[in-house]
Amino acid sequence: MRFILPALLAVLLAACASSPTPPPAQAPALPGATAAQCPACPVCQQCPVPTQPGVPTPPPAPAFSAAAWDQVPGWQQDDLAQAWPVFLASCRALRLPEMVSAWTPVCDAARQLPANPSAREVRAFFQSRTQPWVVHNADGTTEGLLTGYYEPLIRGSRSKTARYSVPVYGVPDDLITVDLSSIYPELKNMRLRGRVEGRKLVPYGMRSDIEKRTDAKSILMWTDEPIDFFFLQVQGSGQVQMTDGSRVRLAYADQNGYPYQSIGRWLVQKGELKLEEASMQGIKGWATANPGRLNELLDANPSYVFFREEAATGTGPRGSQNVPLTAGRSIAVDITTVPLGTPVFLTAPMPDGPALQRLVLAQDTGGAIRGRVRGDYFVGFGPQAGATAGRMKQRVQMWALWPIGATPPEARK
Repeated sequence: MRFILPALLAVLLAACASSPTPPPAQAPALPGATAAQCPACPVCQQCPVPTQPGVPTPPPAPAFSAAAWDQVPGWQQDDLAQAWPVFLASCRALRLPEMVSAWTPVCDAARQLPANPSAREVRAFFQSRTQPWVVHNADGTTEGLLTGYYEPLIRGSRSKTARYSVPVYGVPDDLITVDLSSIYPELKNMRLRGRVEGRKLVPYGMRSDIEKRTDAKSILMWTDEPIDFFFLQVQGSGQVQMTDGSRVRLAYADQNGYPYQSIGRWLVQKGELKLEEASMQGIKGWATANPGRLNELLDANPSYVFFREEAATGTGPRGSQNVPLTAGRSIAVDITTVPLGTPVFLTAPMPDGPALQRLVLAQDTGGAIRGRVRGDYFVGFGPQAGATAGRMKQRVQMWALWPIGATPPEARK
């Protein structure tokens, strides 16, 4: 393998993607990016600020800088007791060596507190044992993008019928995942995905290829609306109301290795929708009006998510940290900057109601979540959560909490 991995890297680089859930993001264009480059859409990635030809790119700013507690807006007002069980859940799921070494003493001390500490006790605990660090973009600024995601509900059947004809695939037996981080540390958190063809590992099929498969062995169930299932794939998990009255949960299991491509952007570029119309609701409306072109639309995104089936419990879906997500207290982050399990304080204006100023836990990731000051806020389950998530495209500032005496990993660079 050590001889063929460099070749695999070159061949499969286009199929190199992070493993977790690709949540939605109704993201506006950032400063320096035109609307044509980054139209607002429910799953648009954050666009980079273009560079000027011939102008050298300055070195990136440090990812973190130390702050004082009185510099964190809303810290004194948040009901931190709500975040306490979420923090303890992350403590139980620490895996990365740098997280285990830094947080184990803090987590051990947290378990000594009463079972249901007050907000005042939780605040005193964090202030005595952790330090807030401002998260910076590569250009040194501190404002980024906060979007929202949720757990949808779709309909399903164990049998294929005229109505239920859209297959929901589990991980296929021929999907090969290669982790190169032990040989190429710079590819940490990245995977190569492919399949064996003869004696070669080649890129796995795109969405259009997978949807043409006749491999019944990998099919978990059938659903009725292709566009609803597509958006469930974008969320990375969801619940399914079965025809027999039962309900199950689809949890992210893997994906085919291709980066997500925004179908909202595709519709805008094709002149099918105006920029302001490229919302989840706008895309679904276009799909209803153009059933004959639905496959063309969905195939514009080559990425395909595979699922595993779980019981639909009262808790939220499991995120990338393998703990159930908590509505209003869990976020997805870019783990190249913020490690899973990190407590993060957010401050952001909201589309409706007061500003969001609260402690959350980094418990998930996503294919569209790229950037240092970038978060995807888990809103919860159902249509109302979906409506709120679809409206979120907020400017946000983030403070990562880290044990006193330790330094956030990316701050050392």
